[in-house]
Amino acid sequence: MSHAFAQRLDAVAPSATLAMTAKAAELRAAGRKIYGFGVGEPDFPTPEYVQQAAREAVAKSSHYTNVVGTPELRAAVCEATARDRGWTPSPDRVCVGVGAKHVLFNLALALFEAGDEVIIPAPYWVSYPEQVRLFGATPKIVETRAQDGWRLSAEALRAALTPRTKAIILCTPSNPSGAAYSAEELRALAEVLLGHDCFVIADEIYGELCYDGFEHHSLAKVAPELGERLVIVDGVSKTYAMTGWRIGWSISSAALAKQIAKVQGQSTTNPTAVAQAAAAAALVGPRDEVHRMRELFAARRRRMVEGLNAIPGVSCDMPRGAFYALPNVEGLYGIRHGDKLLASAADVSLWQLDVCGIAAVAGEPFGAPGHIRYSYAASESQIDEALTALRAAVLDAERA
Repeated sequence: MSHAFAQRLDAVAPSATLAMTAKAAELRAAGRKIYGFGVGEPDFPTPEYVQQAAREAVAKSSHYTNVVGTPELRAAVCEATARDRGWTPSPDRVCVGVGAKHVLFNLALALFEAGDEVIIPAPYWVSYPEQVRLFGATPKIVETRAQDGWRLSAEALRAALTPRTKAIILCTPSNPSGAAYSAEELRALAEVLLGHDCFVIADEIYGELCYDGFEHHSLAKVAPELGERLVIVDGVSKTYAMTGWRIGWSISSAALAKQIAKVQGQSTTNPTAVAQAAAAAALVGPRDEVHRMRELFAARRRRMVEGLNAIPGVSCDMPRGAFYALPNVEGLYGIRHGDKLLASAADVSLWQLDVCGIAAVAGEPFGAPGHIRYSYAASESQIDEALTALRAAVLDAERA
């Protein structure tokens, strides 16, 4: 018994996205040509002005900082929030962590416990329910539909709320579906939430990546009356191609920020000092690279969705934001792969990896059975080449 692992881990599944990324890397190292559509990571370099800020910081940023971030970075978060989201928090409400995933982990530790329910619309990012389970709470998954743009309705939210609801986690634009909520849709959800006392966690890390004229609206701007219960999660990873720098933050009530600081003070302490300096430079620096990356993502999105829809048995709607497509692949069920027939999205994802070298993550861990998540954070030539190969494989496949 003394060598047993903590039972809380029994309820938690490993990250499906990281598992696919590791499998793709293994095959690539063995000499296979792999098309990497599995990882949620921009393929662009971090902007040069951000790298320069990091180089300059190396000489003077080698010591501990404030647990929840330097004054410079927290001020930059407030400045960028005012510029990009239309509302202005105070620095004492900002807690900087080691990436947005770490920030969400801190929130889960600070808020969730046995007996709590946390509403999570499906499809969802794989870590949301696992973090809830890790702390003994129950994820309450609320299904959405592709024909509704994968967006949670006010009616479905109202039906899901109970006296045990501790929080709702809402991601807009969404990983894995690219779903994003208009101001009117957020307002409708807020009207329902005003009748409950749960926390509202809005993950806005993809907020700068919206297309075709759609504009991201921050829930804090749309429904400021949610007040002390509202928590915004954001970071530099996706907008500035800074995934490896590991800087994210929460903006919450000052009271909750103190609890998050308590959690972080007994775990990681501060995020890396040099990365904080780089993030501050990113937030207040020129926007040219941000706009250029968004334009390239927009073109890739169209290329990916149109290419997927050209494959018999695959159908995909055009997402509003982020850099993911979530096609339905049930039309590929019945293809023979070795001695078995494809019967799930997981089967299809393994078949396309084996036959075409395409690494993308099956929808089951995202709460989207029958679908596969393809990241279009890859060049147009890679997208074209991979989907041409996939279409040929489908047309040539043996079926039952």
